[in-house]
Amino acid sequence: MTGPLILASQSFSRRAMLDAAGVSYDACPAHVDEDAVKQALLREGQPARAVADALAELKALKISLADPTALVIGSDSVVSVDGRLFDKPVSRANAAEHLRAFSGKTMLLTSAVVLAEGGQPVWRHVGEARLDVWPLSESFIDAYLDAEWPAIAGCVGCFRIEGPGVQLFSALHGDYFTILGMPLLPLLGQLRQMGHMPA
Repeated sequence: MTGPLILASQSFSRRAMLDAAGVSYDACPAHVDEDAVKQALLREGQPARAVADALAELKALKISLADPTALVIGSDSVVSVDGRLFDKPVSRANAAEHLRAFSGKTMLLTSAVVLAEGGQPVWRHVGEARLDVWPLSESFIDAYLDAEWPAIAGCVGCFRIEGPGVQLFSALHGDYFTILGMPLLPLLGQLRQMGHMPA
């Protein structure tokens, strides 16, 4: 192992995953214009996988260029329903709109992780999960947001799966860590190979 390991994010769920796994790292938010990049990619007709991957790479490269000696983890997640990509809710009313759109549908959650070193991407992985959403009544949505807003303001799918957000779903298909926001197991395997974790 040469330089430090940096997570290009202050995401609570991503930090919690790395902490629980016993990974030693520093967290440094990348402060990139995610919305502008996302909109440009969507105008090009790029699918959800490409959007998540590009945003993860953007975050990793920004920190890697500032500290070329570090190995930098960039990660991002996007949510789509019926081909429509959803942004993080900007208000409680916006979150309610999203939940109405999710009601009774299958949510596709795509999480990407990219490792960058010396200002270049050196590894990447994209995971997908499908989450079946219960039909949600207006009374449920109101009670849910009473309990979870504004804690879910930074959550693209308006939920924390490790909290009351699990009530939204009738079934989950895919890797739990991908649903949390980062494909952890492939990342840990790569960190072992690169000497950033004991093998």
